Amino acid sequence: MLKQSLQQKLLQKLSPQQIQFIKLLQVPTVALDARIKEELEENPALEDLSLANMNEPAEEYPDKDPEDSFNDEEQGSEGDEFNVDDYLQDEDVNDYGSNLNNSSDDEEDRKEMPIAIQNSFFENLQQQLDLLALNDKDFLIGQQIIGSLDDDGYLRRPILSLIDDLAFSQNVIATEEEVEDILKIIQGFDPPGVGARDLQECLLIQLRKKDQDNAVVREAVLVVENYLEEFTRKHYDKLEKALNINSDELKKIVDEILKLNPKPGDAGSTSEKQLHIIPDFHITNNDGVLILTLNAQNAPELRVSRSYQEMFEHYDKAAQKDKKMKEAVQFVKQKLDSAKWFIDAIKQRQQTLLKTMNAIMNYQYSYFLTGDERNLRPMILKDIADKIDMDISTVSRVANSKYVQTEFGTFLLKSFFSEAIQTDSGEEVSNKEVKKILEECIANEDKRKPLADEKLTEILKEKGYTIARRTVAKYREAMNIPVARLRKKL
Repeated sequence: MLKQSLQQKLLQKLSPQQIQFIKLLQVPTVALDARIKEELEENPALEDLSLANMNEPAEEYPDKDPEDSFNDEEQGSEGDEFNVDDYLQDEDVNDYGSNLNNSSDDEEDRKEMPIAIQNSFFENLQQQLDLLALNDKDFLIGQQIIGSLDDDGYLRRPILSLIDDLAFSQNVIATEEEVEDILKIIQGFDPPGVGARDLQECLLIQLRKKDQDNAVVREAVLVVENYLEEFTRKHYDKLEKALNINSDELKKIVDEILKLNPKPGDAGSTSEKQLHIIPDFHITNNDGVLILTLNAQNAPELRVSRSYQEMFEHYDKAAQKDKKMKEAVQFVKQKLDSAKWFIDAIKQRQQTLLKTMNAIMNYQYSYFLTGDERNLRPMILKDIADKIDMDISTVSRVANSKYVQTEFGTFLLKSFFSEAIQTDSGEEVSNKEVKKILEECIANEDKRKPLADEKLTEILKEKGYTIARRTVAKYREAMNIPVARLRKKL
C-alpha cells in the first residue's frame, strides 16, 4: 500500500566555486602545474603571464567575490545587461601573488627537474641476453622469461605458463626442460639472484657465486638450504645445536647471509621508484625568529585574457544586439566567469595554505626552532581549525597532502599532529615524545638480549609515562620496529 508523507530535510550544497577550491586545495605542489595547464587548455579566457607577451599593457584582474559579481538569471530580456566594468580594469600584474613573502630568487623552483638517463632493470637483462650466442628459439625463450620477471627480480609465473605464453604469443613450442635451461642461464646474469622463484633460491644463487672454498660460505649454503625458517625466526640456539658450532662461528655465517640482496630487481631501479617531493612551504630560522614562505610554484601569474575583455568592450559599444551576438557574448561571459573563479580559487588556496601552516608553525614553535621531536606539543586537527576559524576537513586536506621544508628535513604536515598522553605529574605530552623515548631505548638495548614490550612498559613507567603494554606494542609497530626476538643479534 502506497503512502504519501511530507518530510523536511536540511541539506548543505556546495557551489561549483567551493567544489573547485576544495579540489585545488588537495592538489600538491608537484601536481599544481599540470592542473593549471589543464585549465589553460580548456579555457581560452585564462592566461598565464609567464607565457604571455610581457610587453603588452597590463590589465587588472578585479579581486571580487564571483557570487557577487555575476548575475545568474537567464539571459533573454532586454534589461539583462552585463557589467563590463568587472572585466575592463587595469591589472597590476605584480600585485597578484606579491604578498606571499616570496623572493624573486625562487625562480629556480620553477625550473623543470632534470631526468637521469639510465637503463632500467629489464633493459640491463636484455643487453646481457643480446651478448649470448643463442639460436632464435632460445633467444625468444630468454626474452619471454625476462619479460615475465617481477619488479623485484623474481620469476613467480610457473614454467608451464611460460610455455603456454611462448606457444600463443611467439608461436614457439618449447619443453619444460628447454625453458629451465635458459632460466639457469639468466640466473647467472647480474644482479646476482635474478630469476629466482623464491627467497631460498635467490639467496642460494648469490651464495653459489661466491668462493666455495670458504668454509663460512659453505656453512651459509647449508643454513639456507636446510634451516632457512630457523634463520629467519632468529632461533640461533637451534642453529648452533644443528650445525654443532659456537656463537662466534654462527655470527660469521649470519653476517655472510645478511650481505645478500633479497630483492635483486630493486638494485637498479630504486631511484626510479622514489617519489620526488616538492615542499609547499619553507621555514627558516633567522636568529631565533622563524620565517615562513610559500613555494613560488603555488603562486602562478594568472589573469583574465585581454582579448576576451576586448570582446566585452566591443559588445558594450554595439548599437544593436541581435540573438547571435547575445549568444556569442554569453559564451564569452561564461569563459570569463570560469577564469575569474579559477583565479579566485588559486588565490584562496594560497591564503588557506599560508594561514594553516602559520598556525601550525606558531603552535609548534619550539619544535621548528630545534627539530627535537620531544618538543612537539600534543596537537589535533581541531586545535588548528579553531585557531584559523576554518572547518576541520579543510585543515585535514592541507595536512594530508602538503609538505614543509625545514633546516632539519622535509616533512608531511600530518606528522606534526599527535594525541596527548598524561604523565604522572599531570602534564600532557605528545605521544611523539613517548615514541622517541621508545626508539632511544631500543636503539641502546643489548642486541643479544633485546627489551621485550613488558620491559619497555616498565622503563616508560619509571620515566613517568604510564601506558599499557598493548599501547607500547602499537607504537613499536607504527615505527616498523620488530618484536624483541627478531631484533636479536649475535
